[in-house]
Amino acid sequence: MNPKPKFKEVSKLSAALHSKCPRCRQGNLFANSMYGLKPQKMFENCSYCGLRYEREPGYFYVAMFVSYAFNIAQMIGIALLTFVISGEAESPWIYMATIFTGILLFSPFNYRYSRIILLYWLTPGLHYAPEKGVNRTEEKDH
Repeated sequence: MNPKPKFKEVSKLSAALHSKCPRCRQGNLFANSMYGLKPQKMFENCSYCGLRYEREPGYFYVAMFVSYAFNIAQMIGIALLTFVISGEAESPWIYMATIFTGILLFSPFNYRYSRIILLYWLTPGLHYAPEKGVNRTEEKDH
């Protein structure tokens, strides 16, 4: 008879979409919502397993490249959508205004998910280890 694990199994995609820790998939990465009145604040450590999110000084500078890729894809998508909706408008100002507005609206999304993609898929050696969270919880109890 195998004892049931003390952790809740969560898929990688679900944990990433809900901004959870990449190691235990339980603790939150961010202190507040993406589109709130307060600026986004990322926790330094996971509250569940203790993982330090910033792996080394300047670690999240790499997330700027992911955010840049998001911005390029969004600008192309917004430009194509504007082209289709406007009936092939020739004025560059329509495109500039819609792209600029789109970039502003997507910036909180880009900030959050560029860091999440960096932690989940672009960091070698950072893997799902639910037992680390369980062990840490047990240590707190003693």
